Amino acid sequence: METFAQVVRTRIGDGHEGLRFEGRSWSWGEIVAEAATRASLLRTFEPAGGRPQRHVGLLMQNVPDFVFWILAIALNGDVMVGINPTRRGAELAQDIRHVDCDLLVTEPFYEEALRGVDLPFGDERLLDVETQAYAELIAAHSGADVPSPTIDPASIFMLLFSSGSTGAPKAVICSQGRLGRLTEAMTDRVSVHRDSVNYLCLPLFHGHAIMMNLATALQAGATIVMVRRFSASRFVDDVREHRVTFFNYVGRVLSYIVGANPPRDTDEDNALEVAFGSEAAPAEVDEFRERFGCEVREGYGASEGMVRIVPVEGSPRHSLGLPAAGVTVEVRDEDGQECPRARFDENGLLLNAEEATGEMVVLGRGPAFEGYYKNPKAMSERLRFGGEDFWTGDLGYRDADGYFYFGGRSSDWVRVDGENFGLAPVERILLRFDAFASVHCYGVPDAVTGDLLMCAATLHPRAEFDPVEFGRFLDAQSDLGTKWRPTFVRIVSDVPLTGSGKVNKAPLRAEAWEADDVWWAPARGEEYRRMGADERDGIKDAFLAGGRQNALPAAVRKELL
Repeated sequence: METFAQVVRTRIGDGHEGLRFEGRSWSWGEIVAEAATRASLLRTFEPAGGRPQRHVGLLMQNVPDFVFWILAIALNGDVMVGINPTRRGAELAQDIRHVDCDLLVTEPFYEEALRGVDLPFGDERLLDVETQAYAELIAAHSGADVPSPTIDPASIFMLLFSSGSTGAPKAVICSQGRLGRLTEAMTDRVSVHRDSVNYLCLPLFHGHAIMMNLATALQAGATIVMVRRFSASRFVDDVREHRVTFFNYVGRVLSYIVGANPPRDTDEDNALEVAFGSEAAPAEVDEFRERFGCEVREGYGASEGMVRIVPVEGSPRHSLGLPAAGVTVEVRDEDGQECPRARFDENGLLLNAEEATGEMVVLGRGPAFEGYYKNPKAMSERLRFGGEDFWTGDLGYRDADGYFYFGGRSSDWVRVDGENFGLAPVERILLRFDAFASVHCYGVPDAVTGDLLMCAATLHPRAEFDPVEFGRFLDAQSDLGTKWRPTFVRIVSDVPLTGSGKVNKAPLRAEAWEADDVWWAPARGEEYRRMGADERDGIKDAFLAGGRQNALPAAVRKELL
């Protein structure tokens, strides 16, 4: 298909069940009709600034209206903006303004998050899908014809926030043509077919939910079983009740599922065929596959769509695998030179981490990058040395046989529990704590997958760090994102600097929790407590048990060499 709108139009009049949600059901034909109704309503709003497309912010849980609006926006040739609900306060307002939202569609669940947020439009452009006024607007446009405008495949369809940064937010551009072309390939990649039942539990503001689940079901005419938000404890019962055949995941989802559901004799009593995702620990993949009897397919990719690295037969257990056909990837240092290949000892410990680790770079794909919306600085970080190649922002290393391994993040952002975010807004919030004179945040590795958030703080003269007061302070910050609570807090007398006087976080990351005067709260509801040798040994043992010794901070790896 040349555009995603054309994929949507293939389901006109289709009587096969398309969406199942909380006891209700819609055929695909009914879904497209609902989308046409909202597309007609949308056309009553003029875009600001003379732009040809309306930019529609969607801030909802996974509810049917979210699906209807995504497809409505596609049919109209307008722009869907997935608003990240983990953002709060001024950062949320900045996101909405940065992407030029003409209106925002939301629900009562986010009423508190929006209270006091300075929106760039009036109340008439804030649509609450559970109000009587909204129901009347929908009724007025019910029965509208499915629009069929001529849509340029190069036109923007989605703006998806990859992460906030020290400057403008990073909203990844996805065009109508890109998603239209990819949908058929992705449907084949995850083996979704007409009789599939897709379990949609990832949030729809996230590209993974749209591309790998909604779009694939749309392409095949399969059935989507959607839940408002992911629940590990409910997962097994949902999968069995609805005879789910496919679901997609990111980050720690598999870990949460196996942890929340003790093994039962009935685990294999399900219809699961394929689980597709990224960043799951090999041990969790093995356990999930064995218990539920389905295929688990892992892959490394990027929101920007420039790279895909997948496990193949013979891939080392903890590697990402090899680049997909037609994609060439290298590991390069900051000067653009290819890094030496990684060397391991007999136990799989990486021996030359410093020289072998660099940024993963996709050769020759720079010109295909659709870019970030209104963020030339972020664009330049991805298209260095003339723009021919695409620099992913992710660190990695490559072994003698060409297999790739994930090595962390290269920029000032982290991925906690499957969510990307920049560190500057977190630092600004933490600096409000009365005792802190300065705060510097950075990511440290999680024993399962992804990152944990750590901060190093200096104190005002005569101030002391009170862990109880700090916990209370965090609870009181209405604009603190839901993933922004630090797991580790390190109190320092000063911070390392570069030769030019900038804060150098590399030594902080290298020492991580091995330093003195580190406090931690392993879970969100726990109080911060000072770390001791037993806690540090416990963390190290968790990495070793999961086979992630090469993800340990440099200070710990040196002990193992």
